[in-house]
Amino acid sequence: MKIQKSDLEWKAILEQKGAESVAFEVTRHAATERPYSGRYEQHWQDGKYHCMCCGALLFDASTKFDAGCGWPSFFQAEHDDAIKEIVDTSHGMRRVETVCAQCEAHLGHVFDDGPAPTGLRYCMNSASLDFKDKKASPDDKGIA
Repeated sequence: MKIQKSDLEWKAILEQKGAESVAFEVTRHAATERPYSGRYEQHWQDGKYHCMCCGALLFDASTKFDAGCGWPSFFQAEHDDAIKEIVDTSHGMRRVETVCAQCEAHLGHVFDDGPAPTGLRYCMNSASLDFKDKKASPDDKGIA
């Protein structure tokens, strides 16, 4: 079931979670954080990355790699239905936008220039992600 909330509700949730200041604009209005500015760009701990808005499980840290692009990059989503892809033709180019399948938060884009085994590069905004350390008790249900 898709999670739908008003802008005020999303802002309150993001504030309560201690999200980065750009998180609302990134997740709800498809803004992009500046390269090399996000908290997870050079973050290499073992754990899981969840949607900052609804908590849905998106990526395992073992699929993260340094793409040198300035944003956290992953070669594979945690499961096939975690992320929804939308063709994006804004800014005079054709890209594939990625959104959380559960709440449709904008995450970033996916490109076909990643490493094996998938050849994909999920280029994500740190502000759209919430990291849970492997040692922490996981809550993979993703309920906002």
